[in-house]
Amino acid sequence: MRRRRTLAAEGDAGEVNLTPMLDVVFIMLIFFIVTTSFVKESGVEIQRPESSAASPQPDAQLMVAITPEGAVWVDGRPVDAHRVGEEVAALVSGDGGVVIQADREATTGLLIEVMDRLRKAGVEQVAVAAMRSAP
Repeated sequence: MRRRRTLAAEGDAGEVNLTPMLDVVFIMLIFFIVTTSFVKESGVEIQRPESSAASPQPDAQLMVAITPEGAVWVDGRPVDAHRVGEEVAALVSGDGGVVIQADREATTGLLIEVMDRLRKAGVEQVAVAAMRSAP
């Protein structure tokens, strides 16, 4: 009789309680979701120009792309170059920055025009994307 009780007691001790581990995993998931910054991509494949002085810009909230044909893309859709400031200002929060991804074949005049329209719309942090080249 005594032998049966010890076998039953050992069987209960072999179970692992997974509830605390699941709690920790869910708390970590919530932490990563809250701390993730969301960047809206431009939606177009761009070949960036190379620069030896390129530095990372971690504060970008929105990407604006300029294609070699002169089209301006914001948030995956084409936008008229004259209205790009209004469109971007509606998507960017007060402290968010904008990175312009101009193709290496795009005209400089269009790049300057887009930058001017963004500044007039109230976007203070504007940067131009470039690939870092070997010195």
